[in-house]
Amino acid sequence: MTESYQMFPSIVAEVEQLTPLVKRFTFKRIDGESYPEFTAGSHMFVKMNDKLSNAYSLVSNAKDLSSYQICVQQEVNGKGGSTFMHEHCVKGFQLEISSPKNLFELSHTGQKHLLIAGGIGITPFMTQMEELAQRNADYELKYACRGPEYEALLNNLDKNIHADRIQTYVSSEGVFLDLDQLISQQPLGTHIYVCGPKPMIDATVEACDKYRHRDEYVHWEQFSSNVSESGNAFTVILAKSNHRIEVQHDQTILQAIESLNIDVECLCREGVCGTCETVILEGEAEHLDQYLDDEEKISQKTMMICVSRAKNKEITLEL
Repeated sequence: MTESYQMFPSIVAEVEQLTPLVKRFTFKRIDGESYPEFTAGSHMFVKMNDKLSNAYSLVSNAKDLSSYQICVQQEVNGKGGSTFMHEHCVKGFQLEISSPKNLFELSHTGQKHLLIAGGIGITPFMTQMEELAQRNADYELKYACRGPEYEALLNNLDKNIHADRIQTYVSSEGVFLDLDQLISQQPLGTHIYVCGPKPMIDATVEACDKYRHRDEYVHWEQFSSNVSESGNAFTVILAKSNHRIEVQHDQTILQAIESLNIDVECLCREGVCGTCETVILEGEAEHLDQYLDDEEKISQKTMMICVSRAKNKEITLEL
């Protein structure tokens, strides 16, 4: 079922430069009302214009709904969202932000929680660590970053509560996180969460598989497109509108459809929001999204056309 979100006209209430590349943005609703409640690890979408919206983890206090906060790292080779935020979203700027969604929830059954973050991937753990502390849970954070300036992102956390739970690894100082060794030391039954660059996520998942941590105990989140530049080209048939479209190897189904000036709702373009979920009539999808669960992907009933591709040379969609 296609996901729907409530959008809130909002104003940028404050902008703080946390590191040379990271800013923290505080939003307030223009109507003065409170934002919806959210759970630890939730994200929301910032809609900058008709074609540009990005997902960001909420880093604000879940008990104070008068505002939402996010941290945004400016990406040198980004798709435009981070650049827009850094260059245009000054105090007083107006835009729309969505109701929250959580695809990175904490387990309520784990005896231990291991949090692994890389760079700006620390953001979902800011709210998660607060919740784990409130639960009096057994948890620890391993934070890998390029330079000491990234440690400023940890200032959002109460050091009196979390200090002995955090270990940092700063690569510019020659200190690196050995993921294989770290995972090998974790008792089975530990819930392992990772957010950061794709190589970090892949290495963590690989190590978890190597040391026989069950899939349901391994959680990851990454807000970036999984479109492969070396993917195969294929044909998509739109049954309702009677179109036959060639999707190139470096193109998404969504991009190919939009090239014909056909409008399809999609909030994130990263496979996390669910708004572009589309029914598959014939063929099978190569699922590259984070929205559908494993059972839904196996069923081959729907796909996220912003990132997922056809497994074979042709696929027919209910569009």
